[in-house]
Order: sequence, then structure tokens, then C-alpha cells
Amino acid sequence: MSDPKTKQCTVYFDEYIHRALKLKSAGTNRSISDVVNEAVKSLLAEDHQNLMAFEAQDYEPIVSYEDLLNDLKSEGKI
Repeated sequence: MSDPKTKQCTVYFDEYIHRALKLKSAGTNRSISDVVNEAVKSLLAEDHQNLMAFEAQDYEPIVSYEDLLNDLKSEGKI
């Protein structure tokens, strides 16, 4: 009987990816579902890290080209 917290889904893999998954599964003594779940969790964690890093970055304020030229002119740089 399956874990009540799991959901069943049909996924179609490229023939070579499926072959690699079967070999990985057999070589690590885990099911293909476990291997795929681990890969998806890793991908989602990477996305989360990227989003957190993006939000944490300080960006320079956006200045229009016209405002930049005006500032340079008023500062005597052009």
C-alpha cells in the first residue's frame, strides 16, 4: 500500500533518460520514484535559493537616460 501523502502521476521520459533512471535506480538500490523525487526536490531547492539571492540583492535605482545626462551636465562632467 502506498503512502497516503504521495500522489500518483504519469511522466513520459525520453528513452535514454528512462534507461539512465533505471540504471541509477538499480545502482543505488532505490526506486525510480525515489530518484525522480530527489531530483525534483533538488531542482526546487535550487530555484528557491536563486529567488532568495535575487530578492536579497541591492540594485541601483533605475535612472532614465535623460536624467543621467542631466545629472552629468549639472555636475560639469559633460
